[in-house]
Amino acid sequence: MRIIPAIDIIDGKCVRLEKGDYTTKKIYNENPLEVAKAFEANGIKYLHLVDLDGAKSKHIVNHKILESIASKTGLSIDFGGGLKTEEDLRIAFESGASQITGGSIAVKDERLFTEWISIYGAEKIILGADAIDEKVAVSGWQEESKEALVPFIKKYLERGVKYVVCTDISKDGMLQGPSFDLYHRIIKGTKALKTKVAHSGLTEDMTSSLHLIASGGIATFEDLPRLAEIGCEGAIIGKAIYENKISLKQLQHFIQEHESEA
Repeated sequence: MRIIPAIDIIDGKCVRLEKGDYTTKKIYNENPLEVAKAFEANGIKYLHLVDLDGAKSKHIVNHKILESIASKTGLSIDFGGGLKTEEDLRIAFESGASQITGGSIAVKDERLFTEWISIYGAEKIILGADAIDEKVAVSGWQEESKEALVPFIKKYLERGVKYVVCTDISKDGMLQGPSFDLYHRIIKGTKALKTKVAHSGLTEDMTSSLHLIASGGIATFEDLPRLAEIGCEGAIIGKAIYENKISLKQLQHFIQEHESEA
């Protein structure tokens, strides 16, 4: 399972929120690059970078920070927040994003998001499936849509998505543990999903192509092996690192252990 620390950006600073509420903002570092370099120095290879200003403004805002981290570290960065247009994607990829995450756009403009999967490929486009009471949330988690979570994920698996980041918003930033049951239901709920392979009569098991990334609520190091056991391909960790509930040395050891097993 991949370890993916998170850096959330407001006004160029590294912050954390509780349940996506901007009024709960807490600044942890005024230099996101410094934080990213500390992650890399401890063997971490991946970064989840969220442009919270962009999510609120509905267009990319903090691409200069993305560019700085991408050019000055070797981290593989998935970038999200406010990506609504082809121009937003162009800026994100040109600024150094390895992948982008689309959440609201996947709800509000299915045609465009599906087009992005076709143009850029399933390795580049992550589906952001963040939910309140298993209904997909949009607009920086400020609105709840009518989309039920598991059918929403299934729909996009059938359209070629491989990577899905799922956050139970009620858990995010609360340090109360992730939604183990939710991730188990997602994996179980997509198990029988099959789709026709293009230009053949064969079927392909879509479960094998689902890379489910857990996000929100991770509170202790012990949460990580449980997520791995459920079948999560990655785990995004934010506040637990910043509040010293999980140390970078623990994460480094986890990564080394899993690499040696592989």
